[in-house]
This record gives sequence, C-alpha cells and structure tokens, in this order.
Amino acid sequence: MACENCRCDEGYTLPKLEVIWHELRSDHREAGAEKDGQGRMFKDASTGVTEASREKRASLSVRVDKLAELVSGGDGSQWVIWCDLNDEQQAIEVSLDALGVSYSSLTGSQDIDEREALLEKWRARETIAFISKPMMYGAGINMQQAHQMVFVGVGYKFQDFIQALHRTHRFGQTHPCIVHIIYTEAEREIRRGLERKWAQHVEQVGIMTALIREFGLSAAAMAGALRRSIGCERAEASGQSWTLVNNDCVEEAQRMPENSVGLIVTSIPFSHQYEYSPSYNDFGHTDDNAHFWRQMDFLTPHLLRVLQPGRVCAVHVKDRVTPGGINGLGFQTVTRISDACADHFERHGFAFLARKTIVTDVVRENNQTYRLGWSEQCKDGSRMGAGLPEYVMLFRKPPTDRSNGYADLPVVKDKGKFTRPRWQFDAHGFTRSSGNRFLQPGDLNGLDQDVVFKLFRDHSHGNVYDFKRDVAIAEALDTTGWLPKTFMLLQPQSWHPDVWTDVARMRTLNADQVSKGKEMHLCPLQFDIVDRLVEQFSMPGEEVFDPFAGLATVPYCAVKMGRRGRGCELNSTYWKDSIWYLQRAEAERATPSLFDVLEAA
Repeated sequence: MACENCRCDEGYTLPKLEVIWHELRSDHREAGAEKDGQGRMFKDASTGVTEASREKRASLSVRVDKLAELVSGGDGSQWVIWCDLNDEQQAIEVSLDALGVSYSSLTGSQDIDEREALLEKWRARETIAFISKPMMYGAGINMQQAHQMVFVGVGYKFQDFIQALHRTHRFGQTHPCIVHIIYTEAEREIRRGLERKWAQHVEQVGIMTALIREFGLSAAAMAGALRRSIGCERAEASGQSWTLVNNDCVEEAQRMPENSVGLIVTSIPFSHQYEYSPSYNDFGHTDDNAHFWRQMDFLTPHLLRVLQPGRVCAVHVKDRVTPGGINGLGFQTVTRISDACADHFERHGFAFLARKTIVTDVVRENNQTYRLGWSEQCKDGSRMGAGLPEYVMLFRKPPTDRSNGYADLPVVKDKGKFTRPRWQFDAHGFTRSSGNRFLQPGDLNGLDQDVVFKLFRDHSHGNVYDFKRDVAIAEALDTTGWLPKTFMLLQPQSWHPDVWTDVARMRTLNADQVSKGKEMHLCPLQFDIVDRLVEQFSMPGEEVFDPFAGLATVPYCAVKMGRRGRGCELNSTYWKDSIWYLQRAEAERATPSLFDVLEAA
C-alpha cells in the first residue's frame, strides 16, 4: 500500500552491491616504444585504442582462466558474463565446456529466434551462465534471477558498463549482488577512468533522488519538460559556395527571397517517430501524424515561395510501421506517410510529378521491427506484410507561363555530354542477356558473399525474372549455411528507372561522424540519392536548399557537384559538425587533381 504522501521509497531499496576487482599481471617485456623510439618500461593500455586492443588480446587466456576460477568456486547459482570480443566469447565457451558448466551464449550472428530460445533456457534455469556483450544485451532486459556477474575485461564505455551492471542489481533483486571485474596491470588507468565516471554517476543519482524526494515525481517530470527550449538564436556560417544556418526552418524560410532556389532536396521527419533536438521547434516533437502535418503547414508555403517557377522539390519519405498495441488491432499495420505527403504538398500549390522508389533490405528491416520474421510467418502467414521501401516524392512549382509547361529557367542539359544513348539507357533501364545460361542452384556455393551479391545482381538484370528459380538458388545457399541472417544477400533488382535498387546504404556522412567519435544522425540521407537528384533537376552554379539539413548532406553533395549548397538545421551539434564537411567539400573542389595539372601543362 502506498504511503500517504506517495514519496517514500518503501519496497524500492536496492540490495547491497559488492564490487571485486581482479588485477592480473601483464607481460611488460612487450611494452613497446614511444613515437620517438624510446622504449617503454611498463605496458599502458590507456595510451591509445591500439594499445588497449593489443592488451585485451594478449591477456585473453589469463582473463578467461580467472573467469573459470570464479565460476568453479561459485555456489552453483546462475551467472551473467559480459565480454567485448568474439574471440573472448568463444574462449569463454571452451572454458565452460571444460568445466561442464551449461551456458546460453548469445551472439549477433544468431537470428532473433535462436537468441530468444537461448535466453528462455537461461530464464528457465536450464543453463547456468548467460554470456553476451553489453552492446547487445546490456540494456532493456531483467536478469535479477541471478546475483553474480563477471566483466571479463574493462573498457571506456561507462554507459554500457552501468547498464549491464543493472541487469541484476535492480529493484526486485532479493539477494546481495556480487560483481567481478577482471583487468590487467596495463589497464590500471582504464580502471581509474571507469571508477571516476562511476563516482560522478553516483553523485548525480543522489542529487536526482533528493530532488524527487523533495518535490515528487510529477515535479521531476515538469523539470524535465522545462529543460526543453523554445526558439533558436540564429547563427550562420558560409563559404564561397555554401551557406549553413542554425535556426528554426520556418523562420529561416521566411527570411529567404522569393524564387531564389533552383532545387529543394530534403528528408522530412517521419512524423513523430524521432526527435532530433530537445526543442519545441523540432518537427519531430509532435503528438501524432495530424499534428506533424499541421506543423508542416507553416513551412511548405515558404518552400513554394522560395522555389523558382517550374522547378522541383524532392522530398525523401518512408511509410511507418504502427505497432498492434497502438492501432488497437493486435497486429502491425502501415501508416502511409508518403500518401499524406503527396496530399499535403498538393494542398499548398505543388504539382505531383512522380514517386521514385528506393528499395531497402527486408532482412535488415525485420531485424529492427520483427514484423516479418520467418518463424512468425510460419505460425500465421496472414499477418505478413512486406518490406517498406523509401520514396523520393517529386513535386513541381507550376511555371509562370503554363502554355507549354517549361520552367521559367529550364534545366538544360548539354547533348554532347548527355547523349541520346545515355538517355535511352537511363529511361529504359533494361540490359539484355549476354547469352550465357541462367544461373542455376548450386552455382554460387562456396563463393564469398560480396561476390554472390554482385553475381546475383547481374543475373537479375540480365535475364527474364523467374521467381521459382531464384528461390531455389537461395535455398541451395541456405543448405550450405551460406545464406546470411542479418541482411538480404539475393536482392531482387529492378529494370525500371524510377526504382533504385543500387543505393549504397552506408555512403552517408555518418561514416565520418563515427570515425571522429561524434554523434551520428538518426536518419542520414545517402549520397547516391542526393547526387542523382541534383544532377537531374539542377544546373551548375544554382542554389540547392534543404530546410532539414541534418549533417548537411544535401549542401555537401551540391558543393561537390558545382552548385551552391544552402541548409538550415535546428540541432546546433549537427550544425557545428556540418561546417567542417562543407569546408572540406569546397576545398576538395578547388584543389586541382593530377590530371588537371597535366591537362593544363
């Protein structure tokens, strides 16, 4: 029964936590040398990522031996074991096999059904040890049936560490918890860094706990809401061929001159699916689909106003999966964002030209939504939908002179470069067979997966489509264990120019963000999409605008293709990161290549 003031913590006291650090000796004979050649006396894994990785691999056997010692000396109750490397996980499995200890070892190469079955075996206490990586199962699941945990190594990612620790040390735990952390002498500084972050975390938790005890949960929720910002202090950065503004896109579009933009390319927020910043101005901060389109009502009239007459606004969208618990039907359905987008832009004066389809990987999509799972479809095929492609919706601002339909400033192409054969191939998109026989089941067995992907793509383009034959090819690969479970290897290809099956999903500015350790964008736009739109619908020197710039992919591609790039972004972190990318793009375009130098000579 709740207390009268509803602010006590009765029943919510965490159990005692005992943390045991196990330091193992390092082989300092392999300490290495400094950059100037001076030899090191002691190993230090904290000097860089390479050194940390090298120490982890060098100490693998002694760390696993220590784990085996802990498990064999236990009281027979269950364990949770965390590791970071595939080699560690495999070595742990071998060690536990030697001890006769049963385990559920979950890896990313297993499909979701296999992982769920292994997890259920552990929950049913059919296995003693649960083994996985914090990045996979360190958050979101309850594991308080166990009270013993081992980290078979230390690292820098405190958030992953503390989340993994709280899989067992959490409310509802009835036993004192013991956490063993194994590390080496060379990793002492990494341990100190982890302990420092842990102390800061405990301090912040204490402050929040005191606030909630004083003001209650409702006041805490109110304080969280008040942290949201309203409005944005405008900031602008620019170069010779680009302008990037940190501002609300509606306010920025209002400032722009009429008929000033040659092309608009943008990926609008997918209704209320994501928030990109803690601001009420964020278009993702909406209650439902209707609220989102009411928000767009403030922006779209200005997009029409700033676009030159007869020119194109290309909008990247994707329909959304609605869970059965939300739609009240008990099964997942599709919300037609693309259709709503077409209706919205037409209401504001745009003409709908076309819908380009961008094929996505149904296997990767299922790994995110679980709505198309093989096992679920075998239970009841009537639930099965289909993978959702992405779309580029092409809208056109009507030209001033509507007698012939040409833009006030037409997008003209040089026939010397854009030849008639090029036009025919682009327009038709069909490639005739070379005369070789059809690809047969078994032809692809034993080949590397990247080779298989390319051969099947060429096969799909060059032959009449045969559904049964292609399924047989996939089944032949599956019998050899060569059909992957994390992505679709044999993807159907399209001959139609308005269906893009060759967009490289990884070619985004997120690759640069990862390499620099910066924040990635939730929904990065692929270079291939932007490049094709810029080439088809604009001319060199014209301005290409994106009101939802994100990491400035559209201005970045525009600059690299000889246009002027303009973007607006509300998230100040994305805006700051994007400035460097645009500066780099401009510098690369201005720098002559070797062939340029030879030609000039």
